[in-house]
Amino acid sequence: MPTLSVPDCELHYEVIDLTPPWLAAPETILFHHGLGATSGSWSGWLPALVDAFRVITFDMRGHGRSSHPQAGAPLSFERLVGDLLAVADAVSVQRFHLVGESIGGTVALQAAIDHPARLRTLTISNGAHIGGSINNLGDWQQRIDGGGMVGWSEHMMHCRFFHGAIPLHMWEWYGREQARVSSDVVLRAARMLAGADLSGRLGGVKLPVLLMHGDSSPFIPVPVMADLKSRLADARLQVFAHARHGLPFSHARECSRMLRAFLDDMGKRSAAQ
Repeated sequence: MPTLSVPDCELHYEVIDLTPPWLAAPETILFHHGLGATSGSWSGWLPALVDAFRVITFDMRGHGRSSHPQAGAPLSFERLVGDLLAVADAVSVQRFHLVGESIGGTVALQAAIDHPARLRTLTISNGAHIGGSINNLGDWQQRIDGGGMVGWSEHMMHCRFFHGAIPLHMWEWYGREQARVSSDVVLRAARMLAGADLSGRLGGVKLPVLLMHGDSSPFIPVPVMADLKSRLADARLQVFAHARHGLPFSHARECSRMLRAFLDDMGKRSAAQ
């Protein structure tokens, strides 16, 4: 399993390349998950994509098989953008399609603002550009203090998924993964996210953007995503019914098919130019 040294931690990443040999130069999709998730949460997206795209996933610092930085190690959106670019550089990918969910979506927006030449397209699921609009983050410290990461994970599962939205074995796997993440990274990243405001810089993002959102996220109201769309030059928004903040996991098939259609459409657009 490949790992990569970045400031203060080791990142675990994976390259999935099942493209046929006659596809000479397949484009690459890089995925960035959100707080509490891990790279395995993208598994349901692979069937719709791997016949034509090389896929890169990685575990965000403090999550999954990546190491936990020491408490208080520097953390910023610039550092998280540096992590994803370091993963792309490690596999020699100069330009790629970037998909981010939750805080990974905000990181992806920051990457599009600061490094537009590296990206082909941008896709964001349940991610916000204005941290002050995000609800229900304020009690995380109390929940972790009172019940540890297991207690926080149990709370978060009900924020992510309606009852019955995913099978029990998927629920249990996600809950275990979530309970093992770094509490220090989660709490400091949540505070960092709450203070973010990228709205004034979004006018410079000219990339094609796909926005996907659940209609019942307890963290990010649909109007926030509509505002994000209005600030982007070339964006489309799809709202999924009866979906909470775990949209990329509970609706992996639908989301991945929408991404594939979006990327195919962008390929046709490029060919026509």
